[in-house]
Amino acid sequence: MSAIFPRNEHRVERVVRVVLGVALLSLVWIGPQTPWGWVGLVPLLTGLVGSCPLYRVFGISTCSIDKRTTPQHPTGT
Repeated sequence: MSAIFPRNEHRVERVVRVVLGVALLSLVWIGPQTPWGWVGLVPLLTGLVGSCPLYRVFGISTCSIDKRTTPQHPTGT
């Protein structure tokens, strides 16, 4: 699944997206009861999956780089 949806969101951003998505979705049933609340599905789903399609198109990633996967440079000894 990581080939289709590569992770490109930081953990904090994912939490913010999920909270924002739930808040927007609540507008469908609570408060003004507007259908615009369905827009909350976008941040909710991207936050749950951890991948934003627009980030992929523009080559953006807010993930921190894992130091274990970076290539090691030869020491020259």
